[in-house]
Amino acid sequence: MMRSVPAFTPFFRLLTALLIAALAAGCSLFPESKDETAGWSANKLYAAAKEAQSDGAWDKAAKYYEKLEARYPYGRFAQQAQLELGYVYWKAGETGSALAATDRFIKLHPTHPAVDYAYYLKGLINFNEDMGWAGYISTQDPTERDPKAARESFDAFRELATRFPDSKYTPDAIQRMNYLVNAMASHEVHVARYYYNRGAYVAAANRAQSAIKTYPSAPAIEEAMYILVLSYDRLGMTDLRDDADRVMRKNFPNSEYYVVGLGSKKKWWHLW
Repeated sequence: MMRSVPAFTPFFRLLTALLIAALAAGCSLFPESKDETAGWSANKLYAAAKEAQSDGAWDKAAKYYEKLEARYPYGRFAQQAQLELGYVYWKAGETGSALAATDRFIKLHPTHPAVDYAYYLKGLINFNEDMGWAGYISTQDPTERDPKAARESFDAFRELATRFPDSKYTPDAIQRMNYLVNAMASHEVHVARYYYNRGAYVAAANRAQSAIKTYPSAPAIEEAMYILVLSYDRLGMTDLRDDADRVMRKNFPNSEYYVVGLGSKKKWWHLW
C-alpha cells in the first residue's frame, strides 16, 4: 500500500525553493546594520575621529579616519586623516599598520608642512617604549632586545634632524638618537660579553672591536675595551693585549672594571 504524502509537503518545497533563490541572489536573511556615518561630511567625520582620539578610543578613531579617507580621498581632511592614522594605529598597538601609514604619508606627501612630524612619528613607533625615557630608570637591560627597531628608529630620527634641523621635533629626536646609539653599542658589548663568558674569545674580541669602531663615543665602549683586553689575554696575544690595555688606561684611567671586573660596573642606562 502506498504511503500518503503529508499535506504540508508542498509548503516546505516552496519554502526551500525561496531560500535557494534568495541565497543564489546573494540576499541576506538578516538586514545589515546601518552605518551611522552614512552621509556625513568630511568635516563631521574628522571631528568625530578627533573626539574619539581625544577620548583614547583608538579603534573608533581609526574607523572614522579610514572612512574619511575612503569617502573623501582628496583635500586637506584626507591628508590629515592619513597622518593621524599612523598615530592612532600606534596607540592601539598596531605597530605594523602604524608604520605603513606613516611611510605612505611620507611617500604621498613629501613636501607636506607636517612631513617632519611623520618622520618623528615613525621614529617614535620604532622607539620601543621600554627603551624610552622610562628605560632610563628601569633595571631592564636594553641590550637584550632586538636592535632592528632601534636602528630603524635611529634612521627616522636622523632623517628628521638632517632634513628639518629647525623642526620643533628635532631636539627631542636628537636626544633619542643619542640614547639609541648607546643602546646599540651596549647591544654589541652584550654580545661580546656573552661570547667571552662562554670561552669564544675570538668572537668576543671581534664583537668588541666592532662596537669600538662603530660607536667610539658611547659609554659602553669602556666595557668593550675591557673585554678586548681580557680576550687577547685569554688567546695569548700579549702584544695586542698590551696595546688594548694601554689604550684603555689612557681613555679610562679610573675605570672600575680593573677593580670590580667584567659585568659588575653600573650600567649606563641607570640613573641611580
